[in-house]
Amino acid sequence: MTNSRPIAVFRFSGTEGPGHFATFLDAHRLPWTLVKLDEGEAVPPSSEPFAGLGFMGGPMSANDELPWTGPVLELMRDAARRRVPMIGHCLGGQLMSRALGGNVSRNPVKEIGWVRVDAEPTAAAREWLGDASGGFESFQWHEDTFTVPSGAERILSGRTCANQAYVVDGLHLGMQCHVEMDAAMIDVWCRTGGAEIEANLARSPAVQDAEAIRALAPGNLARLNATADRLYTRWIRGLRP
Repeated sequence: MTNSRPIAVFRFSGTEGPGHFATFLDAHRLPWTLVKLDEGEAVPPSSEPFAGLGFMGGPMSANDELPWTGPVLELMRDAARRRVPMIGHCLGGQLMSRALGGNVSRNPVKEIGWVRVDAEPTAAAREWLGDASGGFESFQWHEDTFTVPSGAERILSGRTCANQAYVVDGLHLGMQCHVEMDAAMIDVWCRTGGAEIEANLARSPAVQDAEAIRALAPGNLARLNATADRLYTRWIRGLRP
């Protein structure tokens, strides 16, 4: 696949980079540029120069009014108007929901670690997930949740957090779960987030300790990457040349 325009990938936190998403883009020889919002880089004023927009995770809330919040939401609305494909991971999916008229609020419980998500029994879910349409063990690390925006369709759900992924206009994919994880990211998050894990083990049935997260990673990560590849493969079909 050949694209002259790059994909803009937005990083909100230094420890929450593109991970496997970058691996996928490189494997498909798709040009991309990293916008380091965590280092004060400016949000582009328009989506016009880009083939698509990717938004990663972050520890802040999508409802926080940070210096980049308003510009990011407006860029997302601009992309929706121009039909520039967007993909959002966790915080990115929450911000997309907010930009497109949905709401972000506190989930009943935190989800941290490997948590199963289930595909909706719909044609859209089968189209985006392929042979993963029965569900899979995804990676989670969040306390907020989004509503599915008006006109969007949910394709993934969960027992402890109902809304896990939605699609809009066959172009945009917003996710609560982290399908972009790689081994290095899991290790860093377990080390830097140890206190958060310990504080919530007894409070949530969807929080695993760091030892369990690491123990399950070898078996789950390859399947998660394969599922991410299916989602990403469907998403790049909409990229602008």
